[in-house]
Amino acid sequence: MALLLNIDTSQETASVCIARDECPLQLATNENQSDHASWIHTAISDLMNSSAISLRQLDAVAVTIGPGSYTGLRVGLATAKGLCYALGLPLITVSTLKMMANAAKKKAVDLICPMIDARRMEVYSAIYNKNLSLLSPEEAMLLDETTYQSFLAAHPILFCGSGSKKLQALIHSSLAQFEEIQFNSLHLTELSFHAYALQEFASLAYAEPVYIKEFYTKGRRK
Repeated sequence: MALLLNIDTSQETASVCIARDECPLQLATNENQSDHASWIHTAISDLMNSSAISLRQLDAVAVTIGPGSYTGLRVGLATAKGLCYALGLPLITVSTLKMMANAAKKKAVDLICPMIDARRMEVYSAIYNKNLSLLSPEEAMLLDETTYQSFLAAHPILFCGSGSKKLQALIHSSLAQFEEIQFNSLHLTELSFHAYALQEFASLAYAEPVYIKEFYTKGRRK
């Protein structure tokens, strides 16, 4: 039976989750985004102690790789890498947007569009089907009335995440569904165990956060 530590510090609320064979054992969260760096190591230690599990019992560490908060992504990946180096464990990286889509798929009729607020009218976004296959690439895009209209012409889409409120004010389609979905590292476990089973591990030496953009750029519109 595999034992995985799952880490998500990509957005406002950070969380760590210990899980055995996709079954979550313990979850810790932190809603103070400015405090993620000082919180995470203590949270992991407390999580392991409350679970009566040693770090050396872990089989892998999984972390959301982005997009999201630049600082948050660096905190999460640095923590995951540090544990993997120290314990000789494989590293698993998962898209933040895919984790969000996984959390929302039970409420979706057809397609899922997680959106992370970037700034102004910009978001990080992608479109997945309910099997979590990527139908539209992860990208930074400027929202307007035409956003994802080619998809909405033929498919119901569930929009979720911090950026979706911006779009809700712009489009008026009966096929657009907007939902408040809670995301945390619990929704990472299914994806991390799938990657673990397939031995889809990231390079400890070369894994970097997926920022999508370093500076302000125009995204594509669908």
